Amino acid sequence: MTTRADHRYTGYRYPAEVIATAVWLYFRFPLSLRMVEEMLAARGILVSYETVRQWGLKFGRDIADQLRRRAPQRGDKWHLDEVVLTIAGKKQYLWRAVDRDGFVLDVLVQSRRDAKAAKRLLCKLLKKQGRTPRVLVTDKLKSYAAAKKDLKLGSEHRQSRYLNNACEVSHQPTRRRERHMKRFKSARHAQRFLSTHSPIHNHFQLRRHLISATEYRDTRARAFTIWREVTGLALTA
Repeated sequence: MTTRADHRYTGYRYPAEVIATAVWLYFRFPLSLRMVEEMLAARGILVSYETVRQWGLKFGRDIADQLRRRAPQRGDKWHLDEVVLTIAGKKQYLWRAVDRDGFVLDVLVQSRRDAKAAKRLLCKLLKKQGRTPRVLVTDKLKSYAAAKKDLKLGSEHRQSRYLNNACEVSHQPTRRRERHMKRFKSARHAQRFLSTHSPIHNHFQLRRHLISATEYRDTRARAFTIWREVTGLALTA
């Protein structure tokens, strides 16, 4: 084991490598907390699934925020979509925005599926992205057009059920996680988890099918280098 140098890990029983690996496994792959516990146990690291959960809460959001700040500027063509989540027996709506390459720009869990909810998503996007999109692509839900009009956006708005495949596909990792987690416990739980999951998923979304094997390995190596930097592993000796 190496010596911890990052102040975030001070006072923890296990070193940064173990904690960062647990967080990476949980948010990167569709694994339950108990699965991560077992994978660590197979390597002689005895922690409970509750410990893994606490590590995710403590370090996951900070890591995600740093990865988001380091991410390159995303495309100016935004795909917006919403999908139903059943949480504690009630319908909630997961609103999601991705760019043309499928990178998640933001997610927002809301109880409504109307113009007010669509406007809230757009306001959040405009604030985080710091610019107006060139093109908005949505399905034919009228709430998007109403929100765009209310915000006086000059973006081109394309509405079609056939043009929004990029956003619809991006819901798949969430569905997989939802199954392994036996559904989200609350809207707050879903928002907190997905806000952390999305930047980590983006970071390791390397688009392997579009590049050569050599380029893929180089890109993956750079992704892990950045991961080590934001988790503090690059500081260990």
